[in-house]
Amino acid sequence: MESQTECMVALTGRMERMEARLEAAASLFERAATLLEERESSMSGEVRKIVAAVETTREAELQRKLEAAEQQIAELRAQIEARPEAQPKSARKTVPASTAQFLAKQGITSLESLEASALDAALTGLSLEQRIAIKAQLLRAGVVS
Repeated sequence: MESQTECMVALTGRMERMEARLEAAASLFERAATLLEERESSMSGEVRKIVAAVETTREAELQRKLEAAEQQIAELRAQIEARPEAQPKSARKTVPASTAQFLAKQGITSLESLEASALDAALTGLSLEQRIAIKAQLLRAGVVS
């Protein structure tokens, strides 16, 4: 029986220590809950206005540069449209090899100074479809207009 009594005493001691620890934990929990409630009540729920300083001088400078660039572009476009000789031409100045060989056989070696009469004379031996095809290739290449 003594062993049961000793076990009961030991068990009671452990339970008392556990009870004390649980009470300490409960009191810490209550304090934490109180602090959270106080913090929540101190917050009114309003969001303060956030103000950011914008560098307006830099923005104004960039706006002026943009306007100047747009004005310059408009002026250049007006100048280009005013010149009749400045109409856009094909940047390509090459013709297919077969066309260049054919023209070379006919005595036309320079495509820069190609005259319409010389071209027509060179193409007389061809059928209508072939003449149209060669003239279309020369038009695409920007050699004749």
